[in-house]
Amino acid sequence: MHLLQIDSLSDDQIAILLDAADLFASDPAAGAGKLSGKTIFNLFYENSTRTAMSFAVAAARLGAQPLTLSVEHSSVKKGETLADTARTLGAMGPDAIVLRHRENGAAAQVAALAGCPVINAGDGTNEHPTQALLDALVIRRRLGSIAGKRVAICGDVMH
Repeated sequence: MHLLQIDSLSDDQIAILLDAADLFASDPAAGAGKLSGKTIFNLFYENSTRTAMSFAVAAARLGAQPLTLSVEHSSVKKGETLADTARTLGAMGPDAIVLRHRENGAAAQVAALAGCPVINAGDGTNEHPTQALLDALVIRRRLGSIAGKRVAICGDVMH
């Protein structure tokens, strides 16, 4: 199952994800081994310290093997397209690809070609569903619930 946009998740699915995240945040050992034997490709076309490291740390703490492709040292610099990269990485059989890209819809494009689950870690100004889940978790932890809350986003919403 891909995670390309927050609206693709039902309220029940969001609650399950937030419950698991809350447990793992409270007790990191609770997630140990949950992804044992899994390989996660982290593919970041945009610089992002917090998001990139959060995915790498989360995968490692859950027992997966996170592998990061440095785009600036890849064939992208020789003209390889996103579609070519998606097919190449998909052929290697990862259990999931985490993608951060500057273009809207890039995660959906990779999901259509890679043959494995794709997690959208931000695609341009389009979607950042994992950030939405993190924000919801923080709201729930501080206010007890996300139901019925109205949220104002302040800051650089373009980036």
